[in-house]
Amino acid sequence: MDIKAKINEIVTKVKSDPKLLESFQKDPVKTVEGIIGVDIPDGVEDQIVSGVKGALASDKISGAVNAVKNLF
Repeated sequence: MDIKAKINEIVTKVKSDPKLLESFQKDPVKTVEGIIGVDIPDGVEDQIVSGVKGALASDKISGAVNAVKNLF
């Protein structure tokens, strides 16, 4: 399993669907497993969930930075 590719796939789907985002915020592991259709092994699920959370957070930060840049 290419973890980076799966993280990118999940981030794209979660960002495009508010219901998936809400579901991810409530139960990230179950949501990720539902998106990719596989029961993720215990050691790998933390990596994927952390990667998705990081990507979503960095997207919010970059959006905030761009909003501030537009003020000037």
